[in-house]
Amino acid sequence: MKPSTLILSLLTIFLSISATAQFRKYSNEFLNIGAGARGLAMGSAQVASVYDGTAGYWNPAGLVGVKDHPQVNLMHAEYFAGIGKYDYVGLALPTNNNKRTIGITGLRFAVDDIMNTLFLVEPDGSLNYNNIQAFSSADYGFIFSFAQKLKETEKKNVHFGLNAKVIHRSVGKFAKAWGFGLDAGVQIFSNKWRFGASARDITSTFNAWSFTFTEREKEVLYLTNNEIPVKSTELTAPRLVLGVARDFKIGKKSSLLAEANLDVTFDGQRNTLISSNPVSVDPKMGLELNINNVFYLRGGINNFQKALSDGDTLNQKKVWIYQPSAGAGFKIQNVTIDYAFTNLANQSNPLFTHVFSLQLNIVNEKRKK
Repeated sequence: MKPSTLILSLLTIFLSISATAQFRKYSNEFLNIGAGARGLAMGSAQVASVYDGTAGYWNPAGLVGVKDHPQVNLMHAEYFAGIGKYDYVGLALPTNNNKRTIGITGLRFAVDDIMNTLFLVEPDGSLNYNNIQAFSSADYGFIFSFAQKLKETEKKNVHFGLNAKVIHRSVGKFAKAWGFGLDAGVQIFSNKWRFGASARDITSTFNAWSFTFTEREKEVLYLTNNEIPVKSTELTAPRLVLGVARDFKIGKKSSLLAEANLDVTFDGQRNTLISSNPVSVDPKMGLELNINNVFYLRGGINNFQKALSDGDTLNQKKVWIYQPSAGAGFKIQNVTIDYAFTNLANQSNPLFTHVFSLQLNIVNEKRKK
């Protein structure tokens, strides 16, 4: 099957599924934060140009770019003044002929030390602070990837990849969920142009929730007019990310990579640049200046939204806002350190975060010789 035919087939499946099923908007949203400071600095525009171990997250087809040696990627970020902690680790293992790559990715977003005040008030109305206990709310994602070269010539390269992901979410001892989903991706390199498509949650990823409460906890929830939840299933709608990128030579030792992505969602109308029901489209754009394959400068914008203009609450006038990002990278032999200065919100309500990531190629000296 041709890559273009595959993309059209996936798009048809997405539209038919979204028309017949009910999905929860923003389900498993922690899986959309990103992976690696390079991608975050470029406004998350990665689907066409990603070529390293982070491709297991952005587009599994890009894992074919990991050649000769295994690669490890690590990232840690903290959001909302350290309240939310986000961790990413990825391992890419190329085969001896460099035609296939296997990837393993782990993601965790958690808020720790949440105070449980269910039993703060004693039956006589007094406060007993010794009854307060801490718990964590954490989301985990485990992605197992496979990538392969479908076609390789001097003029055109075609890569294909698949993801199988397992999701675990927990809210202390009160609630837990397990989920499963599949992703597929393709990349086409033609001369200096790169095209990519990543179809996420193509099987409609689900989370099956279960809840556990003691009789005493149920009593407190009932007396305080809180609903006691029961087992439920949460569906994540498919998502399609399309991208195109191009390299521009700047002198003998420098180049500029420009990429544009369209993030297409199918779970209902969203506040995006192209907004409709059930399809919405969020554009992403990124740049990377490569200086001698040693130093990198990056920038990007995404998350276009309409919001009330500053100080215009009376007329309710809305303007377009966006989320900017910037960053840099430095490579020394088999080690690359990347940095991103990214905004969780937009330029009118900044929530900037410093993000660092590490990339390590595990070089076997005997094999290198």
